[in-house]
Amino acid sequence: MHAAEFAAAAPRWYSAQAVVPHRPSPSRERRTTVSVTAAAPIRLSRGYKVTWGFAALGSALISGIYATLLPIFYQNYLGLEARWIGLASLVYAIWNAINDPLFGYITDSTRSKAGRRIPYMRYTAPFLALTFILVWFAPPKAGQQALFWWMLVTMLLYDTAYTIIGLVYSALLPEVSESDAERNALQISSSLFGLLGTILGFLIPDFFRPKPGMSPSFLPLQMSMIAVGLIGMGLILLTASRVKERPEFTRVDKPLPLLQAVRYTFTSRAFLVLVAQNFMSILMQALLLGGMFYLADYVLRMSTILVLVCVFVPLIIGVPLTSLIRQRLGVVGAQQLLLVIAGVGLILVAIVPTRLIPLCMALAGFGLSGSQTLTNVLFAQVADEDELRSGTRREGALFGVNALLTKPAQSVALALTAFILEATHFITVAQNQGQVRLDQPPEAIFGIRAFMGLIPGAAMLLGALILVWYPLRGEYLRKVQQQVLELHAWKHQQLQGS
Repeated sequence: MHAAEFAAAAPRWYSAQAVVPHRPSPSRERRTTVSVTAAAPIRLSRGYKVTWGFAALGSALISGIYATLLPIFYQNYLGLEARWIGLASLVYAIWNAINDPLFGYITDSTRSKAGRRIPYMRYTAPFLALTFILVWFAPPKAGQQALFWWMLVTMLLYDTAYTIIGLVYSALLPEVSESDAERNALQISSSLFGLLGTILGFLIPDFFRPKPGMSPSFLPLQMSMIAVGLIGMGLILLTASRVKERPEFTRVDKPLPLLQAVRYTFTSRAFLVLVAQNFMSILMQALLLGGMFYLADYVLRMSTILVLVCVFVPLIIGVPLTSLIRQRLGVVGAQQLLLVIAGVGLILVAIVPTRLIPLCMALAGFGLSGSQTLTNVLFAQVADEDELRSGTRREGALFGVNALLTKPAQSVALALTAFILEATHFITVAQNQGQVRLDQPPEAIFGIRAFMGLIPGAAMLLGALILVWYPLRGEYLRKVQQQVLELHAWKHQQLQGS
């Protein structure tokens, strides 16, 4: 059989649930005629894992600043009204609904000598830097409509570039090794570097953003954003120049037609359950990132750096510990436990005395290590099961549809924050003659506590509950993993013989 005609059959043990393959495939007996040593998960060097994390540092540095600074920059500093921000968020969500699955399917279907993932990282990184920089050069004295259009257009261009890079980077994780332990180790590297980028994403704008008693000029902030864009681009390109793809998934696998790809995706119970949980995590993350300056400035009245220490030190400690928790509870069990811990800590933020909020944020920070590290490992399991059903690695499509269904949570968070602040009579810098007013009304303080604690905490608890219906665990998961090893060994043989 020619390599281009290959597709894996649904294994016999799974045939009761599987969708009938769309083209013939070799029998399982033929696939298992490979050597035992070939049917083993790929092990990765420590240097590979370190290099893997550089792209996470670059993209998190850019996206962390974007998520943290965007709400306060346009609403508080430039005075853009909530209705315009809400409209921009709506259009942004619609574009997200189009571009993520589109680019995911395109990358899955790409067949080039350089691979189907890495070229997109290389050629999109400069565009990501440029569009990120443009976000912060909105004309400050322009009217509401001009500010709206600048915000909307730069958001859409930025998200297009970020979507492409984020998709291909995420899609590479399940492909490079079949082992949950190796995937967890890669994700730990990515998470630690990503957390460093996120921390810098808070610190850098905090050094240069307008503050009480400082000049209202945006020039220092804008110059720092130029530097961030260029550094982030360089880090992404460094990973893209070192990481190599597995050629069997480009040369042996045959792309699925669009309608069949959609059908396989939306008939995967594991995928749909995980996406529902991930929506809750994305909502939580967007609310926390967008509201951190509000919590520090107006509720705690302390340095943002100290608040970040309370959250990120436990989070950084928790990231490597996810490997130990995973070994005892499995990937999904560890995820559920950590989601509950995060949810309890965040809900307490809304109800405890102000002096105890830092402790609650620390508890939540430790719990957030699960969604930071284990979510992509769960998606890798979903991709393995999907490969047994479809015969093809389709991480791009899976992550693309996941973004289709979960990225709107970012727009929900952006609009929710704006409307809560407006409904609770928060006094902006623009309303206060260009000066920051720390003495906010009590209802505004409660509003900040709500979108920084109560709402994201409830989302975390709901996410833990949703994972009760996640099917990839126990003996069923072990069978999927063994079948994938056999299938990959067979594909490697086909690659050598093609």
